[in-house]
Amino acid sequence: MRGGGAGVGLRSALMAAAVAMATPLAAQVTTPAPTDGPSGTFSSVVMLDRERLFEDSQMGRAILARIEAASAELIAENRRLEAALEAEERSLTDQRAALPPEQFRTLARDFDTKVEDLRVAQEVKSRSVTRMRDTEQQRFFELAVPVLGALMQDLGAVAIIDRSAVILSFDRIDITDQAIARLDAELGDGAALPLPPEGGEAQGPVPEQVPQAPEPAPVQP
Repeated sequence: MRGGGAGVGLRSALMAAAVAMATPLAAQVTTPAPTDGPSGTFSSVVMLDRERLFEDSQMGRAILARIEAASAELIAENRRLEAALEAEERSLTDQRAALPPEQFRTLARDFDTKVEDLRVAQEVKSRSVTRMRDTEQQRFFELAVPVLGALMQDLGAVAIIDRSAVILSFDRIDITDQAIARLDAELGDGAALPLPPEGGEAQGPVPEQVPQAPEPAPVQP
């Protein structure tokens, strides 16, 4: 899973990159690096792989694991619902010959309504999982901003640019590994951090669903 639009907070915090992009990389000041500088060199502009920062950090991996668990739980629930609905449809079909036509039509309409209600409920759960993912990622990047800011100061950098926005660069200005190590040291997997305010999707149990159970064929009277 890639980060997508969830890094808006990080991008906003690093708007200074826009100024840096207007100057050719060759014109950046290069001096001996501090002791923890990237690959023995230093640039006033450094580069970060935002997606790898999320996916390879302890907190990012913990978030992805929770999202995957929520999706798997919802898929399993959909399969159980699908099997139950198919069994109920077969039972209704078997009763058709023995029931008065009007009674059978009523049962068939009730069954169709039940299928539609379940479909809508499962779609709501699916959207909830998506919101949870977006909220968790946004929280991650919000927590990452001050850590990255401190790393910038330690390196003497004036801006961080997203690797995806760079056409050509030297790998030695990439600080992603340093950033991951710093995040892991300060945030860990996020379990000890305060939960978001009540109502945020990042807290509480994960909702259930992803693919919806297919509707059975309508029963004809």
